[in-house]
Amino acid sequence: MNPFPVTQLKQFRDEITRFMMLYKFALAELETKVEILQEEFQLLHDYNPIEHTKSRLKSPESILNKIRRKNCPFSLSEIRSSIKDIAGLRITCSFIADIYRIRDMLLSQRDLTLIEEKDYIERPKGNGYRSLHLLVDVPVFMSDREEQVCVEIQIRTIAMDFWASLEHKIYYKYDETVPSRLTEELKEAAEAAFQLDKKMERLQNEIGQIKSEREDELQAKLGQLLGQAGPLQIPPDLLKLFAGSE
Repeated sequence: MNPFPVTQLKQFRDEITRFMMLYKFALAELETKVEILQEEFQLLHDYNPIEHTKSRLKSPESILNKIRRKNCPFSLSEIRSSIKDIAGLRITCSFIADIYRIRDMLLSQRDLTLIEEKDYIERPKGNGYRSLHLLVDVPVFMSDREEQVCVEIQIRTIAMDFWASLEHKIYYKYDETVPSRLTEELKEAAEAAFQLDKKMERLQNEIGQIKSEREDELQAKLGQLLGQAGPLQIPPDLLKLFAGSE
């Protein structure tokens, strides 16, 4: 038997359409903030830590199903207080350090308010899942009022996103008990992805150090050349540097 009368359901769908607008606008506000950061990195810095982003807005049907599963009262105010993942933004980064860098940049913006942070990188879930989850309040300015709307942000590396996406596909629409052997293998795969993340970050740091030392050497050579008398003899390494910048 349907627990919701048809007339009540229709009225609720009209109300939730207006309700969902707030989450849509909050998500758009947050996406704009991330796009600004991406463009700043692309134009002013040598390195962009954001690989890509993906946004998600739950459908009214999905929200209704979650209400039934959670046995929530049939009201918008209850939905707002008990369902925190109606709007979600996933940010995929290159390295683990980038995750916390992006988090700090977002939370330093005065109009974003942190509600909750769950660090599944330091404390992964039992199945091996790793990611940084943030719940933030985003201000939405309507014609007659300002609303604070909750948006979930997930920040993870490419390797973490790869594992999570495939793990979801493996279990998609599978409601039976999974053999422990398979769950253990998936957990081992998550750990392998994490170790790959750490190795790639170490290599990136070492390359950065070598690059920095090389630039220091070239600057020292240039200083010597500018300070010497007679014809200017440009070392081959310096010529390569100039050629590479063209």
